[in-house]
Amino acid sequence: MHFPRSLLRPSLKSILAVAMLVIAAPQMARAEALLVVEADSGKVLQADNATMPWYPASLSKLMTAYVTLKAVKDGRMSLDTLLTVSPTASSQSPSKMGFRPGTQVTVDNALKMMLVKSANDMAVVLAEGVGGSIDGFAGMMNQTAQKLGMTQTSYVNPNGLPADGQITSARDMAILARAIIRDLPEYEYFVHIPSIRFGRRITQNFNKLIGRYPGADGFKTGFICASGYNLVASATRDGKRLIAVVLGASSGRMRAIRAAQLLDRGFANNGLAWLRPSLGTVDNLVPIDSTPPNLREEMCGAKHKRPASDEDGEDTIASAGGSGTNGDSGVSFFASGLQAAMPTKPADMLAQPAAASEPVVVYTGPTKTGAALIAAVDADTEKTQPVKRAKGKHGRVVGKKPDTADDVKAGTKSAAKSDSKSDSKPAAKPVRHANAKPDAAAAKPAGKPAAAKPAAKPKAADKPKADAKPAG
Repeated sequence: MHFPRSLLRPSLKSILAVAMLVIAAPQMARAEALLVVEADSGKVLQADNATMPWYPASLSKLMTAYVTLKAVKDGRMSLDTLLTVSPTASSQSPSKMGFRPGTQVTVDNALKMMLVKSANDMAVVLAEGVGGSIDGFAGMMNQTAQKLGMTQTSYVNPNGLPADGQITSARDMAILARAIIRDLPEYEYFVHIPSIRFGRRITQNFNKLIGRYPGADGFKTGFICASGYNLVASATRDGKRLIAVVLGASSGRMRAIRAAQLLDRGFANNGLAWLRPSLGTVDNLVPIDSTPPNLREEMCGAKHKRPASDEDGEDTIASAGGSGTNGDSGVSFFASGLQAAMPTKPADMLAQPAAASEPVVVYTGPTKTGAALIAAVDADTEKTQPVKRAKGKHGRVVGKKPDTADDVKAGTKSAAKSDSKSDSKPAAKPVRHANAKPDAAAAKPAGKPAAAKPAAKPKAADKPKADAKPAG
């Protein structure tokens, strides 16, 4: 049988179509949104699902920081302004600082706790301090989003805990990151603090690129079950700054790897760049009209052996010497000078310990310096001292509960479990509040230890709705 040559010879269009399908297939299967842009010009270097609506999770805190810092810059408040922890703030799901209602904290310290530890209670403290209430502040967030051109974004709360209407896109997150760089250069240091120290507890930034990826200098992570693992990251090399956005990664480690890969490609600017069609600027990306994907089953379903959480690293305890860093920091600092060049593969690079740095001290109460600051840190340290507990039968521990929620090891899986499942129902076992009364057994005199009476659970937060009915 004879076939015309034109049927046997594939056209250039068909070859390109097959190639595009091969390239796109893995990205479609991963259900991720990926974007990398130049910070100064907004030029798009790579975009996959960049305008797909997505749940922002704790990336919402970037807008909370932007609105707060604009208020500071405009003179409506200062970094030293004292804010008070309300019962509403105290009742937020982990991750949080766990301060008692009535505790006071400065705007400066609240921002550092929110952006490094991703503290949900501090986000509400800032919202109430700037906007008067969560609803009032959410209105300010939405007005700011519209002003910046974030046409796919809407906010309901300042921390990103699941709620109907809390939506964004990779495009809009890149626009917000550019606005922070452009409008708030004097306060930008807040988004790349490597770690904070409260009392004896040191919390590393959840953004694993900080201190590992060469030139990394921002921004923020986020996670709820519905969104998957999100990250807005930036890095600067040879005067060129890029912003990468990853939404819906499968783990905290994978979102960092994806971001590093995006940044690597952006900085490489290899000779084949001319083959790629121009994608224009981030503002001109065309939005997709759809509902956000709900990744809850994939992220937090029954197949998972451990609860998913944005806190994939645990807080560390400072050494008894009170040096302000963990016990290995001096060794790692010395060793860093002897190490070979930084591994080029993102996975290898992220497996390395973060570069040594002195944690930024945060504390409660008004702004302090000198001896007053030392005294404040000592007081907060006293509150976070490990509690000595008696052992009862079979070696079980009984006795008084810790004084603050941080002492329940805020970075542990038990606390993370409450956060990760909060997009389907309130936390089943929330971290007990700092003002809860000590267990009865702890008050008994020494002798045969009695079993501790279960502590009263705090009132759970309002049931979030995002997973029950995806926002439109």
